Amino acid sequence: MTATSHSQAGPARLDVRDRAQVHALLDTLRPAAVVHTAYVQQGPGAWDVTATASGVVAEESAAVGARLVHLSTDVVFDGRAGRPYREVDAPSPITDYGRAKAEAERLVAAAAPDAVLVRTSLLYGGPGRPTSKHERVAGDPGAAFYTDELRCPAQVDDLAAALLELCAGDVAGPLHVAGPDAVSRWELAGLIAGRPVRGVPAPAGRPLDCRLDSSLARGVLGTRLRGVHEVLATSR
Repeated sequence: MTATSHSQAGPARLDVRDRAQVHALLDTLRPAAVVHTAYVQQGPGAWDVTATASGVVAEESAAVGARLVHLSTDVVFDGRAGRPYREVDAPSPITDYGRAKAEAERLVAAAAPDAVLVRTSLLYGGPGRPTSKHERVAGDPGAAFYTDELRCPAQVDDLAAALLELCAGDVAGPLHVAGPDAVSRWELAGLIAGRPVRGVPAPAGRPLDCRLDSSLARGVLGTRLRGVHEVLATSR
C-alpha cells in the first residue's frame, strides 16, 4: 500500500493536477486499486484539484486497470428534498464545493464506469483518535453552530475500513457510506464538546438537509458504520 501527499511529507509526493506525475506513479506501482480522496474545499485551485484532477486520476487508473474508489460528499445535493438522499437522486449542488464534487463524479464516471463514487458526510475521529476540524472547533467556547443543517457524520476509521473493503469489491456508481445518526451541526458539536454549545440558524445559500440513506451500503459492506452517539458515548 502506498500513500501519497502533496502539501505534507509522505511516502510519495504527488500533485494530482499533473497528469505526467499521476501517470508515472501509477505506471510504476501498477496498483490493483486506487482510493482517491484529494480535494480543496475553497480558494485558488479548488476546482482544478477537486474536479479536473479527479478526471485525470480516473483516466490514469483505468489505463493501468486499477479499480477506483472515489471519495465524494453529501453536498452534491441541495438539501431541499426533505428526506435522506438515495443513490438514484440526481446531484443538485448549490455551493461551489458541491458543484466541483458533482463535476468530479461526472468525470470519474465517464473515464472509469466501474469506479465506485463514495458519498459520505462530516468526518470525525472520536475518543483516542486525532481530532478533526469539526472536533477542534467544537472545543472553542466562542463558536456557534448551525441548528438547522442536518448531516450523517462518519467516524474516520469506519469509513477507511469501508473504502478498503470496496477496493476488493465490484460495486460501481454512487454509494452512500455515512453514519446512521442524522444530527445538526449544533448537536454534533455538543456531543463532541460534552457540554451545551451555542446554536444559530445557517445563513442563506447553504444545503440544509443533506442526510444520506446508507441502506444500500449496509447491505453490501461487512464494515459497520457506527452512529455518532455510539462512538462518542465513551467520551462522556
